[in-house]
Amino acid sequence: MASSDNSPVRRVLLIVGGGVAAYKTLELVRGLRKVGVEVRAILTEGGAAFVTPLSLAALSGNPVHTELLSLTDEAEMGHIELSRWADLVVVAPATANLMARAANGLADDLATTALLATDKPVMMAPAMNVRMWEHPATRRNLDLLKADGVRFVGPDEGEMACGEYGPGRLAEPEAILSAILKFDRPGQTLAGRRALVTAGPTFEALDPVRGLTNRSSGKQGYAIAAALAARGAAVTLVSGPTALDPPTGVQTIAVESAEDMARACEAAGRVDVAVLAAAVGDWRAEAVAPGKLKKSEGQDRLTLTLVRTPDILARLSQPGPNRPRLVVGFAAETDGLLENARDKRLRKDCDWILANDVSEGRVFGQDGNAVTLITAEREEAWPSLSKAEVAARLADRIAQHLNGAD
Repeated sequence: MASSDNSPVRRVLLIVGGGVAAYKTLELVRGLRKVGVEVRAILTEGGAAFVTPLSLAALSGNPVHTELLSLTDEAEMGHIELSRWADLVVVAPATANLMARAANGLADDLATTALLATDKPVMMAPAMNVRMWEHPATRRNLDLLKADGVRFVGPDEGEMACGEYGPGRLAEPEAILSAILKFDRPGQTLAGRRALVTAGPTFEALDPVRGLTNRSSGKQGYAIAAALAARGAAVTLVSGPTALDPPTGVQTIAVESAEDMARACEAAGRVDVAVLAAAVGDWRAEAVAPGKLKKSEGQDRLTLTLVRTPDILARLSQPGPNRPRLVVGFAAETDGLLENARDKRLRKDCDWILANDVSEGRVFGQDGNAVTLITAEREEAWPSLSKAEVAARLADRIAQHLNGAD
């Protein structure tokens, strides 16, 4: 492994979780020290069943921290200072339990307290049984952590200690070390900028019980809000109904209907960039029934009169003193992707469009996305990436444009 001279990471706080794979962290510590990265370690109770504090201390050259309320540690390096000492916090192995506690903001031991208290970027290397990795609860926690800006390395696929085969193996120490040394902490390239992001679906009531909505999960919009905030922007996120927790450091406004979302966007005031990732419904009921719409005997159809909802993208793109310098829309299409997206950019008079194919369940509710960025000057087809990676790439392009480096 090459020297870390060009790496922004000089100090790593390593949180060692439980699991057989914990022994690999000893090799990781040795590799980090070899390239001049200082390491301090937090060893969880589960991790201590597989590696000893003495081993970690000998390889890192620093005391190992294990207890949240250690009088010695609190006197010499309190858990708050420890959590902010590093350039990067690395969790390896990140067990299903540790990911769940971190995703939900628990702070019941030193490891989770440090994760909640840190103001530094976090990288996790998951390791667990394949069924645990694929469980819906773990997938939800993974989404929450990614939305909060946590980076992930692995897991790898292969045979596990339990004898099963599949994804869930801890990434090899060399791969984790490489990711640490290549870690590029986002610079404050959007400091002083104001951003507006919309996300999720809208819900248009038909009666007190039913309504019109769509399959958007809000994951892409939430990831974009988090990426812009990570680069220093003051972000207002206007979100339709989702199951996601608000991104850290973002002002989040919950709305329901398209009209609610339009009013919230207007109330956000003047911004430098607006990214409209929400899947806004095009139609609403002309009149909402005051009571539940019941079917009568022999009735086999129901006729509804629908009217258009506000066109938020077109409204924000209108010329005027309050128009954002950059307006970015999304085109979710099931056919004619690029042709329809190009037409939408021109019709709405927005600056950029991100086109994505949502047919066959490719995007809604998923962790990945493949988009094409369409501007007046060029088209960029981005490969299939995680939604967090799409958000990071978009945030960097936005910063380049606003800072005149486009």
